[in-house]
Amino acid sequence: MFDSMNVAIFLPGWIGDAVMATPAIRALKLHFPSGKFVCVSKSYVAPILAGNPWFDSMILTGGKKDLSLLEASSQLKKEKIDVAVLFPNSFRAGLLAWMGGCKRSIGFNRYFRKWLLSDSLESPQDAKGKFIPSPAIDSYNQLAMVAGASNPGYEMQLFTSTVEEEMAEQVWRFAAFKDKPEVICLNPGAAFGASKLWPAEHFASLARELIRLRGAGILVMCGPKESELALRITSLIGHPSARCLAEPGMPDLSLGLSKACIKKSQLLVTTDSGPRHFAAAFNKPVVSLFGPTHIEWTDTYHKKEINLQKKLPCGPCQKRVCPLEHQCMKELMPLDVLSAGVSLLDQQLETARFLRSVG
Repeated sequence: MFDSMNVAIFLPGWIGDAVMATPAIRALKLHFPSGKFVCVSKSYVAPILAGNPWFDSMILTGGKKDLSLLEASSQLKKEKIDVAVLFPNSFRAGLLAWMGGCKRSIGFNRYFRKWLLSDSLESPQDAKGKFIPSPAIDSYNQLAMVAGASNPGYEMQLFTSTVEEEMAEQVWRFAAFKDKPEVICLNPGAAFGASKLWPAEHFASLARELIRLRGAGILVMCGPKESELALRITSLIGHPSARCLAEPGMPDLSLGLSKACIKKSQLLVTTDSGPRHFAAAFNKPVVSLFGPTHIEWTDTYHKKEINLQKKLPCGPCQKRVCPLEHQCMKELMPLDVLSAGVSLLDQQLETARFLRSVG
């Protein structure tokens, strides 16, 4: 029965959310092993899953330079989709599945789209009808199980190509990280908005202490829109052991390069943003800095992650720009982040020593 199934996977609209959807995608692929899988995604999200063994074709829509709703629905019709799993909660995703003639479409009842779905699930709400913060990864897994898949679990998965790994190796050579006992990646950016940003001075203070205490190499990461911030932090650190991906002579900035560098590092310190989930997918330790957002929305149950957040009367506010003094991030002190990072690094060393002793 499943041999002839055509399955459409609608990816979430955020990079980190797409990573959180990988256990569900993998489970669906196992459930429909011979099915044809079509990925429906925004063009800036799709590269995060480059190299995966799951998708046979791709429809890029929803971004500024992507296919229009009408163009995408026409292409989707040609695929003759039997089952569509909608990870995004948008009305547009539901409308596209309906216009594209998907025989069965599975998603959550959000933004008045229930009538567009064959299988409509309800998100948890309180007595006042307000949505209760709950992990997106659980919601994605629930959608996969409604489609018939077994429980996907929480093991997220990303892939790097040989070219991407060679680019990371080039970074290590250029930055003279080869002789460093540890390389720690700092990710200061956040596409969500300014309210998620940790002060540049805090990042610099943290980095100087990591260099002083552990002799670490520091790699300040960024995308093209965050180059200025990353270069400023590197300048504030003011130490030759701290380098930036935006420096002249580094490989071109890309999601693939970011993935490969995090995979090669010993620790990531990051805002609540997409690269945080790269670390979990590669089973790397990560300290995640939360301000305006609920930790519960993006909890992935990663055992090597420490989440830090100040408890304040005004938060978590979920606002992209802070209307007050941005206390939630300013009062998250470098010493607390340092303590969390050192704890994770030491745990890794202890584990490595134990494995050597029993090996």
